[in-house]
Order: sequence, then C-alpha cells, then structure tokens
Amino acid sequence: GSLERRRCLYLRTGRACCQMVEVLLAALILVCSSVSCGSAGGYTGLPALGGIYYYQYGGAYSGFSGADGERAQQLDQRFYLLKLPIARAAMAVAGCLLLFPCVLILVGVLRVPWHFPAWLLIECTLYIVIAVGTVPALYYFLHSLLSVYNSSVCKEREQLYQSKGYQGFWCSLHGAEIAAGLLGCLAVMAYLLSAGLAVRDYRTLHEQKQKLLQL
Repeated sequence: GSLERRRCLYLRTGRACCQMVEVLLAALILVCSSVSCGSAGGYTGLPALGGIYYYQYGGAYSGFSGADGERAQQLDQRFYLLKLPIARAAMAVAGCLLLFPCVLILVGVLRVPWHFPAWLLIECTLYIVIAVGTVPALYYFLHSLLSVYNSSVCKEREQLYQSKGYQGFWCSLHGAEIAAGLLGCLAVMAYLLSAGLAVRDYRTLHEQKQKLLQL
C-alpha cells in the first residue's frame, strides 16, 4: 500500500508531467505524419493505395477521360511514392519519441533514480542529445517535403487537376505537415525543460541523501 502510493507520487512531479506532455506531442506528430502520407494535400488516391479522398469526389478521376485520366493516375502514384519515404521516416522518429518518455515514466514510477541518482544525469544527457538531434530532423523533414512539392511531378499534377476545376492540389505544405513541424519545435522545448528538471531533481536527491547520512 504505502509503496504503491510512493510510486504514484512520481506521476504528480514536474518531471513526470513534462514527460506526459512529451508523450502527447509525439503521438500528435505521429498522427500528422500519417496524414501527410495519406492525404498529401488533396490527394485523391487509388483504391489500392487507400486514398481517403477517393469517395469525396464521387470516384477517383471523375471528370478525366482517356489520356488525361491515365496521366492523372500516373502522377498520383509518382507523387505518393515521392512522399512515402519522408512520411515513413517521420512516423518512425515519432514512434521512438513516443516510446522514450514512456520508458522514463516507468523508470520514475519504479523509483530507479532514488536508488541510482546518477540515472538523472544520464536522463539529462539523453534529453539534450534528443533535443539537439530533433532540430536537424525537423529541417530535413520540411526541406524534403518542399523538394517534393517543387518537383516537376507535383507541378504537372497541380496544373492537370486545376485544368479540370479541382481545388486542393497545390504544391505547398498543408496543415498536417506544418502542424508536425510546430509540434516538433514544442517537443524540443519540452526536452530541454525535462533536462533542466532532471538536473534539479538530481541536486535535490543528492541533498536528501546527504541529510540521511548525517542523521
């Protein structure tokens, strides 16, 4: 009973609250990355690719006929394949960022830092490394997406759909991709805050242990 209460007390600490925010941010980044892969800013999609806009327009490529329909299908496939590696990499990174704070919450609940205070310094180092590494990862994510949108495939696709009166196929970042970038920036700030809290808790724990030894 008392042991379980002490373990649950960790969930009320500032470090645990910050870690739960990190879990939420990573989950949102994962969702936004999957949307980027699935919708691609107005992507009609093929039935085989599972495009979520397939039924919105009353069937894929309605309004197209003959060579235009085949060309639209080819451009959609090529555009989807250009974005797929970027989205998969973003989802993989987001999955790792989701797992990391979950492990740290479990470590805190099990009171590992109390028995091994140096763990807090290790945790601080990991947070700093992840925060620093997230910055170039965000740059690569947005730069790669902009490269796809600036490609000839996207430009031709945009012109073809506009010629048939379709809207929403612009070659620019859409909401989910912008949201993923902003959430990544928030995650960096959360990691740096967690690093500072880990150092603070290490000092507090060290002082408490010194007092216990004196007693």
